[in-house]
Amino acid sequence: MEKRSTKVFAVSITTGQERNVAKLVAARVGMNKIPVKAILVPDTLKGYIFIEAEGPHFVDQAIAGVKHVKSRVSDFVNFSEIEKYIVRKPVIEELNENDIVEITGGPFKGMRARITRVDKAKEEVTLELLEATFTLPITVHSDYVKLVEKAKSEGGGT
Repeated sequence: MEKRSTKVFAVSITTGQERNVAKLVAARVGMNKIPVKAILVPDTLKGYIFIEAEGPHFVDQAIAGVKHVKSRVSDFVNFSEIEKYIVRKPVIEELNENDIVEITGGPFKGMRARITRVDKAKEEVTLELLEATFTLPITVHSDYVKLVEKAKSEGGGT
C-alpha cells in the first residue's frame, strides 16, 4: 500500500473560467514557490478545479484573491473520486488528414510524414513520407506517430 503525503483539494470556480483560474493559480504557485504538486482542470466537470498539495493552507495561499475563485471545498477529495478525470486521451483523437507527424517507432523512426487517411476504428493512420524520393503510402498504428503540425484550415474556397 502506497502512502501519499499530499492530498487533493477541490476549488469552486465560476463556470467557464476553470482554465483561466488554473493558469493564474499556476503563475502564483511558481512566483511564490508554494508547494503545490499539481492542478487538474477536468473538461467534463464544470465549476471546479483540483489542486494537489500537502495541506489546505497551501491551497488557500495559492487561490487567495484570484478572480473567479468562489471557495475551497472544506474537505479533501479521495483520489478514487478524481481518477476518472485523469484518463489519457488516445493519440488518434487529435489526428486528422493532412496533419504533419513524426514517426516514433519502427523502420521509419524519426521521419516526418503527412497523414492521408485516419482509421479511428483500427487506430491506424496511412502516411506519405515527406523525405522519401517517391510517394509510398504506409500504414502504422497511431501510437507510433507524434503530431508535429496541424493541417492548415483552408479558408475562402478553392
